[in-house]
Amino acid sequence: CEKLPAPIFTPSTKAALGEHDENIDRARVAETIGAPRAEELEAAALKVYACAAALAAERGVLVADTKMEFGVPLNTGGAKGSAALILGDEVLTPDCSRYWPVDGYEAGKDQKSFDKQYVRDYLKEIGFDKKTPIELPAEVIEATLGKYKAIFELLTGRQPKL
Repeated sequence: CEKLPAPIFTPSTKAALGEHDENIDRARVAETIGAPRAEELEAAALKVYACAAALAAERGVLVADTKMEFGVPLNTGGAKGSAALILGDEVLTPDCSRYWPVDGYEAGKDQKSFDKQYVRDYLKEIGFDKKTPIELPAEVIEATLGKYKAIFELLTGRQPKL
């Protein structure tokens, strides 16, 4: 919970359904998709993050981290080809990003957040085994939805349409 001097690129592979993605280093990315594409990917990810972090900062919010998924269209040269990168999946939602209010931020401490950390904390509290399906209590769902609505309103200045 401490701000880094500059954003960092931390790539991972996409795992099979139900498995955890594997963190990999830049060398493995370059080996997999080619050095030029790897550099393009890192630059794109850092640019998206920088834009989001700047917008959020104007609204009193820190973007602690975020997950992005990139790809290329099929039959266009693949990862090592010349096809344009596509930013896909969810992007900068509270499911894939950690949002912290600037007010009350204190380095090295758990932060108040507008993201799914609330659900993770609940699951840890009840000793969830990460295997057995469970139904979340209504109050956990409502509290999480409240956090998601709050960050939407803060970042967009609009009420969510649900």
